Amino acid sequence: MTTVAGTTPYAWPYDAGFAPDRTALLVVLGDDAPGVPVAVASLADRLRAEGGVVVSVTTAPPRRGAPSAVAGDGVLTDIAADHLVVAAGIDGFYGSPLDALLRRLGRDQLLLVGSWLETSVHSTLRSANDRGFECLLVLDGCLPYDPALLTAARSQIEMSGGIFGAVGLLADVLDVLGDPADLTS
Repeated sequence: MTTVAGTTPYAWPYDAGFAPDRTALLVVLGDDAPGVPVAVASLADRLRAEGGVVVSVTTAPPRRGAPSAVAGDGVLTDIAADHLVVAAGIDGFYGSPLDALLRRLGRDQLLLVGSWLETSVHSTLRSANDRGFECLLVLDGCLPYDPALLTAARSQIEMSGGIFGAVGLLADVLDVLGDPADLTS
């Protein structure tokens, strides 16, 4: 039985059955987003090497003024994906084939990263949870639209014992995937 260490408010996944071949990394990006933290590329590569899939999800922009984060140092503007999905709204499932794709691939454990945390990522996470997927928001794999809302965005996921899933960190997810040196031997 395997879980990702340090996740809150519960050990993720809830059934202690983390399995890369059941897992998809959703890289959720509003179409005005600068990208994702550079470290997400390592997570994508490691998960894929262990049998996971990477799905890039482009959503409609929040359209409410200039974002606080911009592309630059530490931000990756493109990530290699196994599947590309375009949604009609801020929620990555809205008007898209994302649900059908994940079910066809047999993926019920989702790792979510991207930008914007409080809009596209959060909306997609909530919708995934409502559809029965076991969700882990990888907090340091997300860029906030408004850094002042980061604590509130995290709290909304964790309230009521994890109403929308759990929250974890990149390093802990990478640890559960094992030593990358093992992949080359």
